[in-house]
Amino acid sequence: MRYGIVLFTSDRGITPAAAAKAAEERGFHSFFVPEHTHIPVKRDAAHPLTGGAELPDDRYTRTLDPWVSLGTAAAVTSRIELSTAVALPVESDPITLAKAIATLDHLSGGRVTLGAGFGWNTDELADHGIPGNKRRTALREYVEAMRALWTQEEASYSGDFVSFGPSWAWPKPVQAHVPVLIGAGGTEKTFKWIARSGDGWITTPAETDPTGAVSLLMKCWQDAGREGVPRVVALDFRPDAEKLAHWAAAGVTDVLYGLPDKSEDEVLAYLDRLAAKIAALPDFSR
Repeated sequence: MRYGIVLFTSDRGITPAAAAKAAEERGFHSFFVPEHTHIPVKRDAAHPLTGGAELPDDRYTRTLDPWVSLGTAAAVTSRIELSTAVALPVESDPITLAKAIATLDHLSGGRVTLGAGFGWNTDELADHGIPGNKRRTALREYVEAMRALWTQEEASYSGDFVSFGPSWAWPKPVQAHVPVLIGAGGTEKTFKWIARSGDGWITTPAETDPTGAVSLLMKCWQDAGREGVPRVVALDFRPDAEKLAHWAAAGVTDVLYGLPDKSEDEVLAYLDRLAAKIAALPDFSR
């Protein structure tokens, strides 16, 4: 089992570069950041945790651009995985986004993973021209189109939301396959999407025990004829040996811990305490 950090970025507090560098120095495997381009003031979409228009954290309105953030992190690290939890690809131009991700993977030596969401905030998606009832289709097309640009010498794609003729696009990512993880509720609909087009699942904060859902994901994965097993990245709040052993046995491969919205000194002290707790855990290697 691998351990990572997610920083809910904002224009205050610790910077992504400082947080990623500190996480790498303390032995963490991965570093994740989120994305919201903007939050419409008037919204019909309910937040999954509050059930209404209220936001659980004002950082939703203050998030930094994820790819700029990870670029700064890449410059001061050499090992840690650089990922998103989660990015919203359909809120960007897919050709431009493919270039940004490929460039980051190239410059970081192949350390990028795309953690993507369908987008709970359908009002935000609508401002980008994406109908809420088509967001899963749109994301699938974006992923397929970006993979074409990443892997083909002359790439092209034709879909309802993405379309371009034969094109050259370099750099190619260092990785032969940039992993795509989906952060969404653990439903059969989500898991069938992952089994068709993704490489793994990121749990939501509401899923305090993902083990039952992991079983369903494994079934969908096998039913789709996929080889191996999907990556499962679970959000956690406090390391507990018994709980983590249960998760590992169920198929959880990674656990993420969020950083507090505090000053840099306080965040570094928190990372020290967290790293010490994790170091004391048993080895849950499967």
